[in-house]
Amino acid sequence: MVCSVTDASINETSRPVVDPSACFLWIMAAGTIACASLLQGPNSGTNYRQDKPIIEITAKRAVLLLVVASLFLILRFYFMSSWITWLLIVTFCISGSEGMHFCLVTIISRIFKDCRNNTVQLPLYGEVLTLSLGVVPFCTVFAILWAAYRHSSFAWIGQDILGICTMINTLQTERLPNIRVASVLLSAAFVYDIFWVFISPLVFHESVMIAVASGGVSGEAIPMLLRIPHFFDPLGGYAILCFGDIIYPGQLIAFSYRFDRAGKKGILNGYFLWLTVGYVVGLFLTYLVFFLMDGHGQPALMYLVPCTLGLIVVLGWIRGELPHLWNYGRRPENLVGEVEM
Repeated sequence: MVCSVTDASINETSRPVVDPSACFLWIMAAGTIACASLLQGPNSGTNYRQDKPIIEITAKRAVLLLVVASLFLILRFYFMSSWITWLLIVTFCISGSEGMHFCLVTIISRIFKDCRNNTVQLPLYGEVLTLSLGVVPFCTVFAILWAAYRHSSFAWIGQDILGICTMINTLQTERLPNIRVASVLLSAAFVYDIFWVFISPLVFHESVMIAVASGGVSGEAIPMLLRIPHFFDPLGGYAILCFGDIIYPGQLIAFSYRFDRAGKKGILNGYFLWLTVGYVVGLFLTYLVFFLMDGHGQPALMYLVPCTLGLIVVLGWIRGELPHLWNYGRRPENLVGEVEM
């Protein structure tokens, strides 16, 4: 599920000029992308089945993903029933616990390298790290407790932890191969975001994205988002940022980190630092327009795509590296004539 609404409430009220909640969201979003990028490697730091195969995103897969996301938005918009809500909750808990498992095993095994050598044999599964087996109950219980107490005032903490782990896991396993595919993915996401936030009211009489993200008449907001309470707002509510606003630009930023590392580039003459800065600037512009428009939900990718994809294209062109970025990782024989997307 992809959502790009920065407003968790349909109640349009004036917000403080400086919203600490928005600042925390910026830190969490940029930190999630930075952590996922820095954790990249030939493997996660372990030697067994915890190392998942890398899924290389293709242009067809990118377009198909957004088509499926659009269909799901329509389904959720028209059928906000309890079974769909529970399906989302269960899916979020599974992906969140899996992501938390990945993060914990990766970090602990990198700090305590001896953990990589302690394994146990499981029937029908084979050799598994003892650490991995020990972490499973904690991750499972954490996700179940969040689901049970998701309506409590502190549930946003657990939701954000599970969400961040999910996105880090996604950014580790699904990767962009080059700027060519990134252009297809982010351009499609750019149009997708604008349509479902700004244009959909002309067809559906209200913004589908905002209605789905806020829960509509059901009152059960989708869990696939980061949210932080407006601590200093007397009217309450939450500042939210949906997963798509982090994952899509994050995949490009993660690619820039791999590109810099492969080319042995420094911090200043690489792309990773500048794209991370561009992402933060894009979020700033999103919230700036959000406040200027009196709290109307904004399609964050409308600002994030130019500040990330546009930035790497301009930098690559200035440095004379755009053809290399565009064709990075492609075989020479595929560069002649038509290329299957």
